[in-house]
Amino acid sequence: MKILGIESSCDETAAAVYTDDGLQSNIIASQSIHEQYGGVVPELASRAHHKTIWRTVRQALEESDSNIKEIDAVAVTQGPGLMGSLLVGLCFAKGLCLARDIPLIGVNHMDAHIYANFIEHRPKYPFVSLTVSGGHTQLVQVTGPFEHELLGQTRDDAAGEAFDKIGKILGLPYPAGPEIDRRSKKGDPLFHDFPQALLHEDFEFSFSGLKTSVKYFLEDQANIEEFLSDYLNDICASVSEAITEVLIKKLRNAVEHTGVRTIVLAGGVSANSMLRRKAKRLAKEVECELHIPKLAYCTDNAAMIAVTGYMMAQRGMYSDMNLKPFANLNSSER
Repeated sequence: MKILGIESSCDETAAAVYTDDGLQSNIIASQSIHEQYGGVVPELASRAHHKTIWRTVRQALEESDSNIKEIDAVAVTQGPGLMGSLLVGLCFAKGLCLARDIPLIGVNHMDAHIYANFIEHRPKYPFVSLTVSGGHTQLVQVTGPFEHELLGQTRDDAAGEAFDKIGKILGLPYPAGPEIDRRSKKGDPLFHDFPQALLHEDFEFSFSGLKTSVKYFLEDQANIEEFLSDYLNDICASVSEAITEVLIKKLRNAVEHTGVRTIVLAGGVSANSMLRRKAKRLAKEVECELHIPKLAYCTDNAAMIAVTGYMMAQRGMYSDMNLKPFANLNSSER
């Protein structure tokens, strides 16, 4: 079986090929145009997808030494994501399927982040997934392939969104998450005790108050520019500490509640070094097996779409040509 995966949910145009022998190619075309705006501009994102999607797919096919005639199914992100961006990928996939008489598979982007762990590993069911990205923060119990129970999610900002918004307050370039992580390694996580919301509620998250706290903390300083010059690394470390502590404590709650013996991390924020380090420590303490995707499969990519499509094709989970994109889509909802 040979699956072509296409991802276009936000600001990366990506394509990958996954076969019975594993991942054969994974091409990502990032969009640098959004940096000057400090965030993703939906209209510009969809235009960029339109310009690059065919080149990206063609490169993925060439790198995997594949011909489009050899593709058994096309897996494409259905949602969640930016509507214009999703439409570009979905319409391209439908056109390809119609032209070549290839089956179509609509993939839930959040599911794909979870199953990115299956690209190189085989997590044992049941497991709990902490899925943390720029748009979503979720705890999901996975009892079997595509058998998910949503335990809890964020009530407002996602963890990745909090990193980016706080980075903007601190004057860091977009996306700020990687830069905050880099600076955190040089700073003191106990420099300032930023708030950790909803610690006593089992599986719900809230990060909107954290960015407000950072804003007020800076405004209390006599000279903000001088203060940031002296303590930026410490502030980044303290912010990372506040976010990751909440994530890990909620993950511990979920493990204790479900009794699972396997934990997986997923989503772009799973690339955060402090989160990865704390997750390893937690797994050791609760005696659970831990799986984290390699960095290339944490952020949005087509490899996760292709492997999820492969798993769906094995179970006959195909879509028809009436498949519609959804900007908001919960885990395992189709």
